[in-house]
Amino acid sequence: MSAEGVDLKRRRMLTAATSVVGAVGAGYVVYPFLANWAPSAKAKAAGAPVEADISKLEEGAMLRVKWRGKPVWIVHRTQKNLDDLKTLSDRLVDPNSEMPQQPDYCKNQYRSIKPEYLVAIGICTHLGCSPTYRPDVAPADLGADWVGGFFCPCHGSRFDLAARVFKNVPAPKNLVIPAHKYLSDTTILVGEDGGAA
Repeated sequence: MSAEGVDLKRRRMLTAATSVVGAVGAGYVVYPFLANWAPSAKAKAAGAPVEADISKLEEGAMLRVKWRGKPVWIVHRTQKNLDDLKTLSDRLVDPNSEMPQQPDYCKNQYRSIKPEYLVAIGICTHLGCSPTYRPDVAPADLGADWVGGFFCPCHGSRFDLAARVFKNVPAPKNLVIPAHKYLSDTTILVGEDGGAA
């Protein structure tokens, strides 16, 4: 073997080894830079789905959970509440939920997967206040025809127990129904689309 042949093999081996070491080194330099672009753990957690245990939620009661920094209401409606919803259509802006304020699997008269449970984001569609839960029937301040729902104290918007907005109030749309699914009969996962039960 000639001296030139040995040097050529050696040169190829050194070039390949240097390339591999350089690529690995570049990866170590680039990874932290690219990792900085990823959302932080806090940001990921803020948008993460939230589990809600409804096992102890009595009829007529409401549970509040926080998802993406917003209040989410879970209301266990009574049979009377469900019956009353059917009588309100002529008093509502969007009784059939034609505006896309909910997932397709909640586009029904109850705006829910299971009729007895309402899951809604508790932010008024007028200016972003949080309405209060008013399950009482015919209170003096809301009138004899009030059968329960949500009242926004900021500007007087009213919503029924399917989170549908009444006519002649400042809020233009129904409350938003978030994506959600049932993990079991007693657990709801808010923030993940699961379709109908």
